[in-house]
Amino acid sequence: MKQGSVLWQATEANLNLLHLQSELARIDVLVRREIRRWQLAGQDANDAFRGLHISDQEARQLAQRPFAVSWGQSVSLPPEEEALFAEAQDQAERQVQLLVSIAREKNRPLRLERLVQLFGLDRFDFDTFLICLAPALDLKYERLYGYLQDDVTRKNPCVNLVLDLLGEPGPERLRLISRFAADAPLFKYHILEQAPGSGTDSPNLLNRELRVNDAVVTWLLGEYHPGGELGRQAVLHRPQPDEADALLAEEHRAVLKRVLQVARSAGRPEERPLVTFYGIDGAAQEAAARWLAAQWGRPLLAVDLAAVASADVSPRRALQLALRDALLTGAIPYLSRWDACWTASQGGETVRSVPPTDLVAELCAFPDLLIVAGKDWQPQDIARERPLFRVEFAIPSYPQRHALWSYFLDRVSRRYPDRADEWDLKNLAGQFLLTTGQIRDAVASAQDRAVQRGEPLDNLDLFAAARAHSNPHLGSLARKIVPRYEWSDIVLPDDQLAILREIVATVRQRPLVLEEWGVGRKLASSAGVTVLFAGPPGTGKTMAAEIIAKELNLDLYKIDLSTIVSKYIGETEKNLERIFGEAQSSNAILFFDEADAIFGKRSEVKDAHDRYANIEISYLLQRMEAYDGVTILATNLRANLDEAFTRRLQFAVDFPFPEEEDRLRIWQTLFPPQLPRDPDLDLGLLARRFKLAGGNIRNIIVSAAYLAAEDGNDGDRRVTMKHLLHGTRRELQKMGRLVNEQDMRLEALRD
Repeated sequence: MKQGSVLWQATEANLNLLHLQSELARIDVLVRREIRRWQLAGQDANDAFRGLHISDQEARQLAQRPFAVSWGQSVSLPPEEEALFAEAQDQAERQVQLLVSIAREKNRPLRLERLVQLFGLDRFDFDTFLICLAPALDLKYERLYGYLQDDVTRKNPCVNLVLDLLGEPGPERLRLISRFAADAPLFKYHILEQAPGSGTDSPNLLNRELRVNDAVVTWLLGEYHPGGELGRQAVLHRPQPDEADALLAEEHRAVLKRVLQVARSAGRPEERPLVTFYGIDGAAQEAAARWLAAQWGRPLLAVDLAAVASADVSPRRALQLALRDALLTGAIPYLSRWDACWTASQGGETVRSVPPTDLVAELCAFPDLLIVAGKDWQPQDIARERPLFRVEFAIPSYPQRHALWSYFLDRVSRRYPDRADEWDLKNLAGQFLLTTGQIRDAVASAQDRAVQRGEPLDNLDLFAAARAHSNPHLGSLARKIVPRYEWSDIVLPDDQLAILREIVATVRQRPLVLEEWGVGRKLASSAGVTVLFAGPPGTGKTMAAEIIAKELNLDLYKIDLSTIVSKYIGETEKNLERIFGEAQSSNAILFFDEADAIFGKRSEVKDAHDRYANIEISYLLQRMEAYDGVTILATNLRANLDEAFTRRLQFAVDFPFPEEEDRLRIWQTLFPPQLPRDPDLDLGLLARRFKLAGGNIRNIIVSAAYLAAEDGNDGDRRVTMKHLLHGTRRELQKMGRLVNEQDMRLEALRD
């Protein structure tokens, strides 16, 4: 009664340890009895060479020993000793039952009992587990097992020793060998595993040493630490409300609540949902999993299967270890990058495929709700009872992106209380289709830029960081242009300028029009903006693209279509696909120059080349329409584009050859204020007498500046009409136009 009173006051942790100690006391009785039997069988513990040699007498005894009988089982204990061992066994059993009853009355579950229930262990399995567990808790068992196995170097019990301790002598004990198969309860989820360096290559199952997995040992002792193979790739999240998780899961709350409803109402644990997350927004996926687990008041075990499998762990073993630890901890498993387990061999190479049936079967057999994240998939060729929920995590919607920018910036706003209202969250969220993780990282990078400059965080930092965290690989396929020009730098008729401003307004207002006003659901197939710039060379097409990019704070990439058009059928489409594939997450403006290389009037199909030329045009148009960013096509001859093509573009801007008045404005605009020049420069004369486009005028000014730098002395270096006329001569020669030297004289020009 006194002992029971003391046990009643034990804490939950102490109860688990006392229960473990009591169960091991039963194993102690079995070990002591087997040692006594060995001694009675003539095994000499004082033999210094025991286990290292076989004497003639021992060889004769082995030959005479019955089949499937150990040394200890070959003799019988004296009745009085057998009675003492039986009493010790009963006493240990009574102690175990007392602890179990106290734990149940106090509603404190015992971990050993939970282990038995979770993995369906019977008494033989449980005692086998305890025999293998003992050396992990007390090193005395290593020496005792070495004694009983006739080999002091063997510190873990082998299968044969387990059968000696638990089985009856004779052939019947061989039936128990099946309990050590790979799909047996103790081994399916790696509760027990083969001890390293213990006859790994031995084909004899009886000779293999066994040990308890380290993660199971630490869990039994009250703490969970992922085993060596899971290591740092497994993280146990305790259930707690989290503002960030709630925000990141906002767009998927409806389906997540439905998952919880189905899981809680399931008749059996095996009927709880299997949930698969897929899509580009990985950070939101784990946050949603944590939110879902917290709503149920359950921990979440997050395991990166790709990282586990990369450490020479088979996909199936990685999956089984993760599911085992989820069962032990009572956690909902969240298995990220699980598509790393989809391996198959094709032509000698490892390729990605659909998930193997045996791995899907493992998921379907798991007796609880579970979440896997990776590529989209569908179960095939398998019967299942549990429902599958598929949840896509695409680029967050505009309202969600705005909320995310606001949330992550709110964390740093206390550093810049006077600047928070100046941050352009509307355009950041509207113009950059970033994932949750990219927005979080962009805010951190913007802070880095501000700290490095030693100034408060501003919009330039935020937009630069947003561009930097868009897809960085597009630079290998296209040339990035740093915008230099502003609206005041371009000279165009008023209507063309108005169209350019309309393009900017369209890009900025896409979230409002397409998402909030619902236009995108019925009237627009994508958020992309497609533009055509048509006009002679040098009329400002590239400058206009730079102005739009600078106004929108977006990256500008220039692609020369003449370099990607191939004479080989299908190669042009492949080149275009690579560009658009990388650009899809770049949030960049794509400026396709030299579009004449691919666009022409769609000809009548006379041969295969005509047919594939038309296919190339159609393919590019389709990819432009599917691209969510801004695409600009530049062509020198609009007449080469047929009406069916131009009708599908949103904007078309004609860049006319400048008239005299416009040419004068170009001369005046392009002349840098810092460039020294003669007061007698007659720019009006140049605009009147030379019909040149803006690109040519720019080249002339640059050439004249170099000539001025070479002429004169340090105090008298300035651009004169002589320099400009010489530059004009060279530009006309480069263009292949005839130059009359008499006409190039200033006096003749003025006449």
